[in-house]
Amino acid sequence: MLEIKGFTKAFNKVVVLEDVNFSLNTGEIHALLGENGAGKSTLINLIIGTFPRTAGEMEFKGRQIKGLNPQAARELGIAAVFQEFSLAPELTVAENLFLGREERVGPFLRRRKMRESAKELLQDFGFAVPLDLKVADLSRAQKQMVEIAKALRAGSEVLILDEPTASLTDGEAEKLFEAMKKLKARGVGIVYISHRMSEIRALSDRVTVLRGGQLIGTVKTTDVTDSELIEMMVGKPVDELFPAINATAGDERLRVSHLSTESGSVQDANITLRAGEIVGLAGLVGCGRSELCRAIFGLERIDDGEIILSGRHITHPKPGKMLRQRLCYFPGDRASEGLATTRPVRENVTMATLEESAISSGPMLRYWDEPKVIRTPLEDLGLRPMEPENRVISFSGGNQQKIMLSRGLMRPFDVYLFDEPTVGIDVNAKADVYALIKRLVEGGAAVILSSSELPELIYLSDRVYVMAEGRIVSEVEGDEMSEAAILSHYFGK
Repeated sequence: MLEIKGFTKAFNKVVVLEDVNFSLNTGEIHALLGENGAGKSTLINLIIGTFPRTAGEMEFKGRQIKGLNPQAARELGIAAVFQEFSLAPELTVAENLFLGREERVGPFLRRRKMRESAKELLQDFGFAVPLDLKVADLSRAQKQMVEIAKALRAGSEVLILDEPTASLTDGEAEKLFEAMKKLKARGVGIVYISHRMSEIRALSDRVTVLRGGQLIGTVKTTDVTDSELIEMMVGKPVDELFPAINATAGDERLRVSHLSTESGSVQDANITLRAGEIVGLAGLVGCGRSELCRAIFGLERIDDGEIILSGRHITHPKPGKMLRQRLCYFPGDRASEGLATTRPVRENVTMATLEESAISSGPMLRYWDEPKVIRTPLEDLGLRPMEPENRVISFSGGNQQKIMLSRGLMRPFDVYLFDEPTVGIDVNAKADVYALIKRLVEGGAAVILSSSELPELIYLSDRVYVMAEGRIVSEVEGDEMSEAAILSHYFGK
């Protein structure tokens, strides 16, 4: 269906994609894999005509395509759904689905007909989204579904999905996978970009790997192991990804006893955490592990229970109070909760430490000292490019994560809560995050690691608590630390 030969793109004589070949068959799911900066986004933007290619040829259904632009791509039947949505927030779901392609009788809109068609489309793919709700009032997962439905309504023959499950629960992701299988059966070709090996393994027919703007190879998914794919991505064996952590558990840093939230998202939770220890929180998305972290930090109202932090009883935890008590929390959704993406890197790194003497004098902020103070944490995490005055939104997902994490290096903390610290970032960025956790723990800090990635829980954690339906149902440690053992508790005891 789609054949690309020798795609090359240079910006101001800097080559970002070089001599890449790629093909997509009818009714195929073809995964595109690579670390941030590997050239995936550039390749996709060339396919949909966002900017012209420097060199190379493209055929669509046997026809040479030249002078491509986004409108021409849509007319051909090529649609892309990116992580950043292109929906009109003040219009309803139904209005967004027909935006630019409204059905009319003369000058009048056929609103009832469009609503019925929108309802049928969403039901066809199992997307439960209220048609009359404004997009601004939808959850991110619902917006993702609307964006996909909008692309499908246009009758696309090629659908490009960029990290579509990054903000979806497991149940919502399953609905998306079912929709993809239906599209595949109808002959739609799907280009699927994801960092989640389990999804690539379960969904794709072939995988193309890019690294440094170059094609490393295209393989059948069934012919390659996860370890081999990771090595293709980063150029080194997977066992070098997780660092060996040399730390000895010390004094108790955190004790949570019989904690329940007002919302009921956490019920009667008990955990302990010691200095020099990494304790994992496992479970399906929505099991309560994220809410437990938020409750400890003071972002979820607590109905009952007790928090003891470094021997001090904490009543009514609040974020500012917990920061002063040397507990740091990194949220799972960096875009909506962790970062002010339209502000510079510098402001994002210092926003939780404005009272520190290194950058303040009484009520006055010495902003001219900020660049010097933030440089070390940013260098430690390997921010690229090192441009602290650039807006956060201009950086890749992995670098945005590093910007958020660098905030935790601005002052000393005894306890760190990491919620999904590697979601939506590439393998090399993951290695940088793991190296940070290693340094913190070997320096005497205590870490709670809440993650849906079982390998990182198993390789990094000393113990793992498994949660289901808001409750801690098991504690796994020692020789029991395996994927099978942890997964066996995901639906309760």
